[in-house]
Amino acid sequence: MNLEDLVSRYFISYSGVKLPLKLVNEIEEAGLDNRNTYFKGYYDALDRLVRCEKLVYGETELLHSYEYDENDVLRQAEITDADGELTLLTFDEQGQPD
Repeated sequence: MNLEDLVSRYFISYSGVKLPLKLVNEIEEAGLDNRNTYFKGYYDALDRLVRCEKLVYGETELLHSYEYDENDVLRQAEITDADGELTLLTFDEQGQPD
């Protein structure tokens, strides 16, 4: 995944517990100066969230990377926590955890 090919947007938070995360309360990049914590979402040409970073004081605290199949169903999620530990989750054809 080439980040230059993606559209990035900024958000205050997310809602729900299912993956991919649903980022909410979009903010403009100019508004980041007043925020200690925010989410940066990267979207592909189909407007699917393919990467999500939780930034705290400018450092990435949490990173999600998502892969979808040709039917736009989430098939894989890679989650890297603040300690750098990676968790790989896979999903079936209906988007349910394997």
